[in-house]
Amino acid sequence: MINRLKTLLKGENVLTDEPLCKHTTFKTGGPCKALLMVQSADELAGVLKLLKDEGENFFILGNGSNLLVSDKGYDGYVIKLAGEFLELRLEGDVIVAGAGVLLSKVCTFARDNSLAGLEFAYGIPGTVGGAMVMNAGAYGGEMKDVTESVKLLHGDDTVTLSCDEMHFGYRDSVIKHDDYIALETRFKLQKGNPEDIAAAMADFMDRRRTKQPLEFPSAGSTFKRPEGAFAGKLIEDAGLKGLRVGGASVSVKHAGFVVNDQGGTAADVDELMKLIVKKVKESSGYELEPEVIRIGEFN
Repeated sequence: MINRLKTLLKGENVLTDEPLCKHTTFKTGGPCKALLMVQSADELAGVLKLLKDEGENFFILGNGSNLLVSDKGYDGYVIKLAGEFLELRLEGDVIVAGAGVLLSKVCTFARDNSLAGLEFAYGIPGTVGGAMVMNAGAYGGEMKDVTESVKLLHGDDTVTLSCDEMHFGYRDSVIKHDDYIALETRFKLQKGNPEDIAAAMADFMDRRRTKQPLEFPSAGSTFKRPEGAFAGKLIEDAGLKGLRVGGASVSVKHAGFVVNDQGGTAADVDELMKLIVKKVKESSGYELEPEVIRIGEFN
């Protein structure tokens, strides 16, 4: 299988037994069978066909900012979008961004081209593709507010869905419910003053630095916001700030974050998340749902 993949991709784009701790913001996780650096939509289609035909497990990796990989690793192949998926271009008031581009880079590109609307996303530590999957948002803004359309791979076909057809919801989109992979997004923005745009971006980033534990490895907000409440407040009200399992703890700065502040393992993080869910349920009746995606084997 590795040799066949190396034939499809350039040899240096197939990294065997790659430790996934190098590719997640939690800085945890064992190896996968191989990390595949895919350069184009044609390469992606070819790789996916081979993996599916052979019954192999695979996972599309963005920035690894919403991901917890087992310490045992992942018994499959991890695909990372590179090459043409890292391209950015301007078409009038529309920014066209490949799925592998970091959101922060799209935001600075918008600012440099006097386009407003994406300021809220400046500090979100993910890629465009990942943002489409989960309708990423912050400070009152969401991807659905600025997305014109998304080009996706659907089986063997390339399709383009409008914003409405993406069925964006809270941390949700059509991608989560069908065989779609985001390839490229068109962001529809408005002309603005670059100084005002820069000031708004700086303000959002300052708020993040002040209120969030950005100094430690984490996956951002660990749990989804339950209807009628806020996960961080529920965790804090349960008296869980500073709660620790091994090298992972509930941030004392923001209870909505589980941080890997003492060289913790994925098992530490996983056990702590389960403990938080249990204690919040006992104290408030709310059933917290993880925002973090787990891959690999967990107890």
